[in-house]
Amino acid sequence: MAPAFTSHRYAVGDATIWAVFDGRNPIPLADGFVRNAPRADVSAALVAAGGEPDIVPITFTPIVIESGARRIVIDTGIGEANIEASGGKSGWFQTNLAAAGIDRREIDTVIISHFHGDHINGLLTRDGHRAFPNAAIHVPRMEWDFWMDDAQMAAAPHDRAKAAFANARRVFDALNRQVTPFDWDDEVVPGVTAVGTPGHTPGHTSFRVTFGGEAVFVQSDVTNLPALFARHPHWQAIFDFDPEMAVATRLRIYEMLAAEDIRVQGFHYPFPGLARIKKLADGFLAVPVDG
Repeated sequence: MAPAFTSHRYAVGDATIWAVFDGRNPIPLADGFVRNAPRADVSAALVAAGGEPDIVPITFTPIVIESGARRIVIDTGIGEANIEASGGKSGWFQTNLAAAGIDRREIDTVIISHFHGDHINGLLTRDGHRAFPNAAIHVPRMEWDFWMDDAQMAAAPHDRAKAAFANARRVFDALNRQVTPFDWDDEVVPGVTAVGTPGHTPGHTSFRVTFGGEAVFVQSDVTNLPALFARHPHWQAIFDFDPEMAVATRLRIYEMLAAEDIRVQGFHYPFPGLARIKKLADGFLAVPVDG
């Protein structure tokens, strides 16, 4: 089962960015997927974007940054074990990394935006070992403090949250919790600065990637599918931990992206996930670009 896409390469100054396809999971549109919009309106938005009225096509796209001798991964996808579990829909990051000619042993840094499984499960191989054996793993301090707090885990409000706590501990315990926390506004590594974008999770983080006077904004999950949550930024996704905060963050970040006309890389945007943001009277439009 080969995935439909593999990787897409573009330049940011003197650095190279590889958007590496991890897969796409078309999920049935469930009642309540958008907490504060009628299902009919959500279906209409999907159709307006060229999709099907009852299918939410969620794509997963980690990136690799090549800068000089450095090889940096931002987010790791849903993990190789998910190839079988998903019937071949997702889990292809390692396969496509190799197809791009990138040896995972040469990755020296992995930076995580937040601790949902589709961003951290790829830290492990199919059999539970380190997927990037020579990489330092950098995580947002606020995210670490939340998911590793026993009291927060005990207070998890529903089964989806309980499963997320259990999964985060499964992954990081397998790594002996060997991580380097960073704070918002830190330059995590040269050229990659952490930007606080909470709401989706308490410590959710985006990144401004700047090399040679050029930049791309890695928005992580500020929006899920842009046809829904950029076009309708006040809509609240079922995945968002604090929906009202997520909306406030989305409006703030997308106003900035539109005003700066900066390229944005979206983890769940249609592959390869690169766009520019155009402000509309009632929302925003993510306009795909090649590079």
